[in-house]
Amino acid sequence: MPHSLLTWDDLASRARAVPDATIAYGADAMQKVDVWLPKGKAPHRTVLMVHGGCWQTTIADRRLMDWVADDLRRAGYAVWNIDYRGVDRAGGGYPGTFADAAAAADALRTHAARFGLDTSRVVAVGHSAGGHLALWLAGRPRLPATSPLATRDPLRIAHVISLGGLPDLEATAASPDNGCGTGVVAKLVGTGRPDPYDDTSVPRLLPLGVPQELVNGRADRIIPFRMATDYVARAHAAGDHATLHEVRDTGHVELVTPDTAAWAETKRLIAAAFARRK
Repeated sequence: MPHSLLTWDDLASRARAVPDATIAYGADAMQKVDVWLPKGKAPHRTVLMVHGGCWQTTIADRRLMDWVADDLRRAGYAVWNIDYRGVDRAGGGYPGTFADAAAAADALRTHAARFGLDTSRVVAVGHSAGGHLALWLAGRPRLPATSPLATRDPLRIAHVISLGGLPDLEATAASPDNGCGTGVVAKLVGTGRPDPYDDTSVPRLLPLGVPQELVNGRADRIIPFRMATDYVARAHAAGDHATLHEVRDTGHVELVTPDTAAWAETKRLIAAAFARRK
């Protein structure tokens, strides 16, 4: 175990860059996307980024990802950093939180020409609860046809990187040691439905049919490490390509902090994802 893990205050104390543009995909203040554009000629390789915060707006919003979004911009990537209504906000929960994530993702395609974004190979990167949503976005084509979340032509995600994610909502709801608690899952998936997990929990959508990378800190005190190993095992059993990347001496904050071993690994994976044959 490391002597000292980074805290959220450590990250927030750093100088904060600003995005190049912000677009709205709905009327709510949280229905926004920050656009980070690199120098150089378009079309730009584009990362769709999803913040965490236990699916709760009062814990985190898209600004939590400003530091890594800026780092990717400096490295030559465009970043489409989405926000969404959390379960603690009017209209959030089921189906609102999921519908927001889907609408924000699809808005990338709508605004691609304006910002010079390459939609032919979009890599999704999500942290914590955002790891769940990033994987879920990749699984949208497999949503049950009866689900109100199903759409005819969802944005295609080519590769997903989950940073300390919570992909299995059923396991999260049964794990009191996860840092988000168990009660939030019921608010997220809704109640009174025959099976609230069939269109919300990623393992129910397997196989996703896209490569999946999980980057997890072995010293993460918020997300139990078994949540990554268990999910990867289920993805493999379903025939998906999923790889777990364990980073030693790393907690939850390091995963979205530039100049850490965890973020260096994620940048390596992003570069490799774009280098894959289409």
